[in-house]
Amino acid sequence: MKTESAPSLAILLACSFAFIIVQLDVTIVNVALPEIGRELAAGVSQLQWVVDAYTLGFAVFLLSAGAMGDRFGSRSVFLAGFALFTVASLACAMAPEALTLNIARAVQGIGAALLVPSSLAILNAVYAHDRKMLAKAIAWWTAAGGVSIAAGPVLGGVLMAAFGWRSIFWVNIPICVIGFWLTLRVVPVLRHNGPARHFDIPGQLLAVIALTAFIGAVIEVHALGWTHAAVLGAFAVAVIAAALFLRVERRSAAPMLPLQLFKLTGFTPAALFGVFVNFAYYGVIFVLSFYLQQVRGFSVLHAGLIFLPLTGTFLFANITSGWLQARVGSRLPMIIGGLIGGTGYALLGLFGISETASFWAMLPGLAMIPAGMGLAVPAMTTAILASVERHQAGTASAVLNTARQVGGAMGVAVYGALVAAPATAAILAGIQAAMAVSTALLLGGALLARSTSFNQGEKLCHS
Repeated sequence: MKTESAPSLAILLACSFAFIIVQLDVTIVNVALPEIGRELAAGVSQLQWVVDAYTLGFAVFLLSAGAMGDRFGSRSVFLAGFALFTVASLACAMAPEALTLNIARAVQGIGAALLVPSSLAILNAVYAHDRKMLAKAIAWWTAAGGVSIAAGPVLGGVLMAAFGWRSIFWVNIPICVIGFWLTLRVVPVLRHNGPARHFDIPGQLLAVIALTAFIGAVIEVHALGWTHAAVLGAFAVAVIAAALFLRVERRSAAPMLPLQLFKLTGFTPAALFGVFVNFAYYGVIFVLSFYLQQVRGFSVLHAGLIFLPLTGTFLFANITSGWLQARVGSRLPMIIGGLIGGTGYALLGLFGISETASFWAMLPGLAMIPAGMGLAVPAMTTAILASVERHQAGTASAVLNTARQVGGAMGVAVYGALVAAPATAAILAGIQAAMAVSTALLLGGALLARSTSFNQGEKLCHS
């Protein structure tokens, strides 16, 4: 087995900086939401948009970002992502009201979309000579993002307690600057060996309309009701735009979403697994922040520290996943991860959510949820990359991450609606319902992985 060279390790570090900042901004805002709401006079639906504007911007531009990387080079798109994320973070930190903040968050999401598929394409090229090492590199890359997504509430709580909510955006800037500088120093210009791809502007516009209308309708259901004209109209727009999107993609010579990818062995189950994982995790982190601060009355620092167990188990599980994939392939880590994660949500819902539950009652669930995700997500990512040709790596990773971000945005919208009522009993009932749904999703993901052949994912690890 070949070992990594110093340059390839430095490239892995640069790619990991990108995933750290992308994942950090998924969860770091959660503990700040109550304070943002008070200072900017924002209601629950506007606070849901603080989270979902980012995930939507991320989701709807990932596919175009993958095409940009394939066309203009992963390194150039990667650098552009760092630059855009820096500017958007500055705008978030200086936002005078909720609308400006949410627009800046959407731009942050676009920057994140430029970073993620290009970083995976860079890793896929750098480690193309050694597929076992690629699996390990992806595991370390995922570990960096996993730790940052878990550390987000903790870091957010510390920064909030010391400097206020705007500091959670200021912290992005030095991370982006370091990542940009490191990329310039160590990442080579990579040749694109596949056919040139054109931008699918009609597909991009329809994707933005469909996803924004759908998520917006779900968010507004609680405030307006299912029968309100605006809600029904938004759902109708989402359905029509989605149907037109699929039609355009089928007929396009250069589709944003190559539908043939979903015919590849294991591709669709892995993408659906990603939807389940993100729906559950993003939604639960959102509602737990409200539970800890509004129901339990914990300070923002105390609430952030309660999330600390998420960090260590993510790192350990991600590293274990890379080791396990090298021996048994992608399927088993996905099954085990789904079972562990589902059990964690069940334990948290049964024993960790009440007006008097102790930290020790929450601990088993808080530890098992990231352990399950940490095992499953690297395997899922490896299976996706192994199912496509090298020149399609950027597009394939973009499809996977689009599916995951759409799942995350839906989770925040749906679970946020469950806790929008001001009464404590209603909030508790909503959180317990969210835990039950999350349990079912993760166990369903495990069953899906069990019934699916990931032959090409296993070939990746053993070739």
